[in-house]
Amino acid sequence: MSTETPGSAPPQQNSDKNPQGDAPQQSGAEGAETEADKEKQEEHDRPQDAWSARRDLVDHSPKAMGVGANSRFGGSLVSGDQHGVSGGLVAGDVIMGSKTEVVYQFGISASSHSSGEVPQSTLDRLAPYFVTDEGAFEGLVERLRTERVIVLSGSHFTGRRTAALMLLRRLRASPVRILVRDTSPAELVQRLGDKEHRARGYVLCDLTTDRDEPLREPHLLAARDQLAKEDAYLVITVGPMAALEDISPVAWEPPAADAVLKAHLRELTDKATAHRLLELPAVAEFLGRDHQLREVAAFARQLRRYADGEVTAADVAGFSLFSLESQVQEWFDEDEERVPLRDKAFLIALAAFDGGPYALTAEVSDKLYAFLQNTADSARQPQVPVFGTHIGKRLQLARATLYQEEENTEWGPVLQSKASFLDDRVSLVLLREVWTGHPSARPALVDWLQRLADDGRPLVRTRAASTVAVLAYADLPSTMALVVEPWADSRLFRHRLVAVNALTLAHVLDAPNIPHILDDWCGTTEAEEAGRRWVAIRAYGLIGAEQPKRTLAALRAAIRQEYKQHEGTEEESGLDELMVDQLAQSVEMLLLSPARDQVLAELLARLEHDRPARALALRGFLHACARTEENRPDGIPLLLGWYATAAVGGGPAADGIVRLWRTALDDRHRTRGALKALGAWVRIADRNQPTEWALASLLRALVATDAEYHRLSHLLRTLPGEDGAPPPEVAARLLAVLPAPDLALQPTP
Repeated sequence: MSTETPGSAPPQQNSDKNPQGDAPQQSGAEGAETEADKEKQEEHDRPQDAWSARRDLVDHSPKAMGVGANSRFGGSLVSGDQHGVSGGLVAGDVIMGSKTEVVYQFGISASSHSSGEVPQSTLDRLAPYFVTDEGAFEGLVERLRTERVIVLSGSHFTGRRTAALMLLRRLRASPVRILVRDTSPAELVQRLGDKEHRARGYVLCDLTTDRDEPLREPHLLAARDQLAKEDAYLVITVGPMAALEDISPVAWEPPAADAVLKAHLRELTDKATAHRLLELPAVAEFLGRDHQLREVAAFARQLRRYADGEVTAADVAGFSLFSLESQVQEWFDEDEERVPLRDKAFLIALAAFDGGPYALTAEVSDKLYAFLQNTADSARQPQVPVFGTHIGKRLQLARATLYQEEENTEWGPVLQSKASFLDDRVSLVLLREVWTGHPSARPALVDWLQRLADDGRPLVRTRAASTVAVLAYADLPSTMALVVEPWADSRLFRHRLVAVNALTLAHVLDAPNIPHILDDWCGTTEAEEAGRRWVAIRAYGLIGAEQPKRTLAALRAAIRQEYKQHEGTEEESGLDELMVDQLAQSVEMLLLSPARDQVLAELLARLEHDRPARALALRGFLHACARTEENRPDGIPLLLGWYATAAVGGGPAADGIVRLWRTALDDRHRTRGALKALGAWVRIADRNQPTEWALASLLRALVATDAEYHRLSHLLRTLPGEDGAPPPEVAARLLAVLPAPDLALQPTP
């Protein structure tokens, strides 16, 4: 659970700290932030503890990054592989792209339908590739024959245009003419009556309609009369969100991708070759993705090139990713008429919040739109309609889907309507394309990310971090300079924490040089770089389990630097308690990581003769004592569960945990904290029998001297109950098994 105070707008940066330029002017309450507001914001800013921050990172990171099951993410007792996206691809490979130098033609795009006559030879050439349900299609042919005009409704690139041409071919309506796309409903009859361009078959693709000028039934009746005079036929295609009145369009269902691929291969190759190509693993991977029919047709041509020896197996395997990259480039290369700036902002926001709540994605996308509009034309105020934005239309453009799923929040799981791309690689490809392919968008993106980092919601801040992680993989120097370093240098801890998460996730994606950055930042002694040192220390706790010896060496060097300033005194009151506590929390995370055995051995090796290392080990150990299974109040403490498992198996970890406990209880700086932690375990044991059994075994091992016996027996005799309740009954049972000092060294029965 986050302990941070929800933020408002980010503080204004000085010009030398704000290379991205000024944010758009704001109005109302959002633009009325005063210096007093900023001071109050800083006053209430507190660092979130490492354990709960890690939980937020796991809960809210994109699934494509696979954080919860990634072996590079060491703050978990769960290990796994490094595949963040489906299909066996490492996420970093997706970000870097297909690396192909070949340009493929994906057919006719929705924006390039030209008018003019379609030769009969073209219709005959298309016919063998056309796949449909013959029974349903014949019904459409007869309906067109009777009504002379039909309206096909469906998504872009689902074969509507080809279906329209094939309907006219079945009726032998030749010649066929394509009408210009910007024909309005009112102009339809005029176009059909043009004597200079007469035809027997007409196709109007993606008729332009809007709420003020919908396609109405009278338009079709007038068109039917004109067509009857000429003995001609018309097929109109529209999108699912077209404005229609009193018209029932025919819903066009695209054929299955595998059927289209087989049809193309039958025409492009012989039967045996087609069968062999269809058995390739890359074909199954391609068909398992959400590919448009134009991409399927292009893939068939690629397979033919492979069969002819013109391309390699790697080219075939990379074609799916290449086609996805082409789609993303098409979105951002299209003009404002086809993909308006507000829709581009939504695509970017969906890439950042893929799999997140749709309402939240739409909210932050409008903020991004304002920043982008300011970059494109600062004199023009962005117009965001309060109502009227159709969810279905947006998701259709993005090739995304809406679904219901629980989202983890500070108040427990909550059912949300979420949106995600149908292909889990889109978000990674899109963010890289925008950051590296469209540098002019960077100022707006940086301002937007700053706004997200200042948001009070953990999900929003986590997605800001995950977005920056992708950008860092694609272009580390620019991302560090424009985004990560300003966050790390901020006086606000929530900004620093977003920097921690961004570097952590970048390392999960295998971005280069992240450990070197952390080493440099952790070793800095400059006062103005204290924020970077804090960031590095916290990041070590999340990814340091990958190299525990190196990580602990860096953490020990950092705490020695703190103690170096207070040589000659046994007191710790002069230490930078905030920084030392962050070091201890990182050790806590490492002790609870998959590398815990190595971490424990490293801590024990310097426990006796290295005062700073001893303090670091004991502080981290006592922090870890507070963590329970699944974070439940009555869950068995994780360290106690580890001890119990090791004790049964005879592993060295059991003796190591006992040694840490005895050292902490005997250390005058830690005794009070150790007794408090042990008392908390006793209270848990009062509600959890496995905890009681494990604790009884541990307590017997902790008694080797009179002082230890009297210390623990006093704790058990005087431990109060919770919230004024009577003392826990388990305390008496544990006291009964506590061995007297002269029996402590005997084997436990």
